[in-house]
Amino acid sequence: MGRKRKGRDISGWLIIDKPAGPTSTAVVNKVRWAMNAQKAGHAGTLDPEATGVLAIALGEATKTVPYITDALKSYAFTIRLGQATNTDDAEGEVIAESDKRPDDEAIKAALGRFIGEIQQVPPQFSAVKIDGERAYKRARSGEEMDLAARPLWVEELVLTDRPDADHATLEMTCGKGGYVRSIARDLGAALGCHAHVTALRRLWSGPFDASDGLSLAQVEEMARTDRLDPYLLPLERGLADLPEVRCTPEGAARLRNGNPGMVLASDIEYGEECWASEDGKAVAVGIYKAGELHPSRVFNA
Repeated sequence: MGRKRKGRDISGWLIIDKPAGPTSTAVVNKVRWAMNAQKAGHAGTLDPEATGVLAIALGEATKTVPYITDALKSYAFTIRLGQATNTDDAEGEVIAESDKRPDDEAIKAALGRFIGEIQQVPPQFSAVKIDGERAYKRARSGEEMDLAARPLWVEELVLTDRPDADHATLEMTCGKGGYVRSIARDLGAALGCHAHVTALRRLWSGPFDASDGLSLAQVEEMARTDRLDPYLLPLERGLADLPEVRCTPEGAARLRNGNPGMVLASDIEYGEECWASEDGKAVAVGIYKAGELHPSRVFNA
């Protein structure tokens, strides 16, 4: 028999408006401690200096993390024109400079090539694995790697502000796996002037918005009390992008045992992924086939 986890058996989402400084893992650990939760994880890493929405999943909600990770996300970021760094952000060393400063129209014209289905090469300092080792570890030792380009869906990329000739502020909505630092680097190359990120904020991620998030100071103030509990969102929020079907009582019982169960559906197509509920509570996620849900994930009541 496995050892029982310490802490409370609670499930749901706690949304944090992450400050600059801590890693995403450090924030997860802080929330897990503050909530005295048995299990916690996050849906999408933010760099230490980045701010904004970091969705923390607790308990059974961790089973819905992939659906938030795969959802669209929106970022606001400022780039420094005229300089490239080895990390593609302000934390790195300047490795190239240019006196060229494109005007607003030139920037807007260049953005079009970064919209839609694009191929993006991750930064040298990234968590991409090369032969089982993180790229940033190799980069720290001075190794320069030939990282493979990866597909990225960019829904929108717009210029929102031009504080001065050296800086531009943009907003981007994109899919899973996007590196804002790579966008800045490649935009600078396209403009012939170099660029890197100086500030980055994730505005929203799937159904979760940074404006609804708690600060770490608030979490620390209410830590280890029941005052944090009202801020816990139901795990079903993590399934917002999937269609919902409803279980029959018999179907719910079968699904909880990991077997296909009968569900009530109207607009669901054969082979479509969806989630099944009973009295508004998630029972399972799976594939709909001829009146039954074939579960891939089952939630403990």
